[in-house]
Amino acid sequence: MDIDKMTSGHGTMDHTKMQHGSGHSMDMSGPGHHAMMIADFKKRFYVVLALTVPVMLLSMQIQQWLHLAISFAGSPYLLFALASVVFVYGGWPFLTGWLSEMKAKNPGMMTLIGFAVTVAYLYSSATVFGLKGMDFFWELDTLILIMLLGHWIEMKSVAGASKELELLVQLMPDEAHMVMPDMVHDVKTDTLKANDIILVKPGEKVAADGIILEGESYLNESMLTGESKPVQKVKGDKVIAGSINGNGSFKVTVSHAAKDSYLSQVVKLVDDAQKSKSKTQLLADTAAKWLTVIALLTGMTAFLYWYLTGQTLAFAMERMVTVIVICCPHALGLAVPLVVAKSTALSAKHGLLIKNRTAFENSRKITTMVFDKTGTLTIGKFEVSKIVSLQKALKENEIIRLASALEQQSEHPIATGILQKVKDLKIPVPKAENFKAISGQGIEATVEGKKVLVVSPGYLKENKIRTPDGFTANVTETVVFLIIDKELAGYIALSDEIRPESAEAITTLKQENIKSVLLTGDNSKVAASVSNTLGMDSFIAEVLPHQKLEKIKELQSKGGFVAMTGDGVNDAPALAQADIGIAVGSGSDIAAETAGIVLVNSNPKDIVSLILFGKATYRKMVQNLAWATCYNVIALPLAAGVLYNQGIVLSPAAGAVLMTVSTVVVAINASMLKVKT
Repeated sequence: MDIDKMTSGHGTMDHTKMQHGSGHSMDMSGPGHHAMMIADFKKRFYVVLALTVPVMLLSMQIQQWLHLAISFAGSPYLLFALASVVFVYGGWPFLTGWLSEMKAKNPGMMTLIGFAVTVAYLYSSATVFGLKGMDFFWELDTLILIMLLGHWIEMKSVAGASKELELLVQLMPDEAHMVMPDMVHDVKTDTLKANDIILVKPGEKVAADGIILEGESYLNESMLTGESKPVQKVKGDKVIAGSINGNGSFKVTVSHAAKDSYLSQVVKLVDDAQKSKSKTQLLADTAAKWLTVIALLTGMTAFLYWYLTGQTLAFAMERMVTVIVICCPHALGLAVPLVVAKSTALSAKHGLLIKNRTAFENSRKITTMVFDKTGTLTIGKFEVSKIVSLQKALKENEIIRLASALEQQSEHPIATGILQKVKDLKIPVPKAENFKAISGQGIEATVEGKKVLVVSPGYLKENKIRTPDGFTANVTETVVFLIIDKELAGYIALSDEIRPESAEAITTLKQENIKSVLLTGDNSKVAASVSNTLGMDSFIAEVLPHQKLEKIKELQSKGGFVAMTGDGVNDAPALAQADIGIAVGSGSDIAAETAGIVLVNSNPKDIVSLILFGKATYRKMVQNLAWATCYNVIALPLAAGVLYNQGIVLSPAAGAVLMTVSTVVVAINASMLKVKT
């Protein structure tokens, strides 16, 4: 898995192309490759550092400052030779980067550095071979030294920003214990395929997504879903590759190959999000490109001004080089990508999967938060609380038996509740044929020659079927009706508890001045009860899936910036219509949703975390952009020499130090981003 093709900030060598704001590209085709590049900069830095002492001691300017007199036959040529090694070996990453940018017709930071060191080197070399003036080989040396150090530090910062994603990748174990007929055999994880059986021993990581065939244990899924408590898993339960096993051991029937695993999808999703560009990123890109042009024009203007007003060629060259170096749009180019790298990887670690960068950054604008009820604000685990027969010939057990025939085809929480009741009563589930879903209202099928429907109260209302005399349902109950051969036969009431975290989530939204609206297909009494208990602003009940889209439009027409949470299947049109669609509880089927953001758990507190994290991420981007812009506004005139008459003038090396410091400030600020849970 290529996890390092992430938006990065440094334009060093032309290897695999990573774009960032200042227009330079860089390839990082894996963590190992990235580590090699860091090591390469480190080695070049130390070689140049070793050559810095003799270069400085042989330089005329340094000798004047230190009152030294080191001169011998050929000393200028030795200085030229040492400086040439520094220029070629130390400057190589910048020179090749410059060439790549020129080929791509996309000048950026490498163009500026390459141009600056080349001008300094050519001018200084000319002074050795007869041009009148003083060389600045020592300034060239220290400039390259500081640029190498800056890139080395910055690359380590970028590696730090993406380490959460690397940790996710490392979750996948290399080997699995494959169960053969005669023995257990260790195989490479990437060779596993659907229906293979693997053994997971105590303390090991689960090697593949699958279903427990035998045994049970508690699994730690915190690095995958953000759920901190270990989750009990028994026979028939799904397990996710990368989760950590507790003290039990169990066998798993593998669901699919490693490349299709939940973890692989998460890594791909994060990778895609980091490579995608939002409006903030495009703004930074534009600013960085303009800064490149401004740096070159200002540098050349400074050169002409100082040279034409009587200063030496060396001084005029020095001003130009300093302006160009100090205005490298490094900090500006890194301002957004570093925060992107950090935020997408960090959110994935907390079960918040960002598919659309713009949607995530826009979460700060949310004014109305629309919640689906079942499985989001409520636990989503329905338990049968009442079975009522409306025909004397039918017993309660027959009502639940026929209903279970239809519900075995469904994964809805109501179906799970009915099937659990049948299992508890030890009733065999009959076979259903000609199965058909009635959109948003129930299901129908043929069972033992009878046409059976399991439907919502909304179906009865729409088809003008009168509810039975004496029908009552508890305000918190959800009811489904059984119709056999067009005759109302009975009903089943199920209860669903409100999540303990829901009230806290709604309170936090209120504090953030965000309205909370409940949108549900359930009856008005249940909706009102849930809404009032949680202190929500309003509720909309008995809504069919296609009507949810209209309700979202209504809220938008009132000027609201609307986010909606739903399960991403029935709610797909509404999620697409909302300004921000958030799919919840979609498990390992994360790629098929229309939503811009996917929450692995259905916990409403995660939705609040997402909004607060979106705001924090945007703040970091703005802080970084503000810092990078202000730094350039102040540094550029100083580099050009506007305060020269007041005795304040920056050398190219000092310019390089300031540029490096500005880049490191941006990197440190990005690394301080955290998810509040």
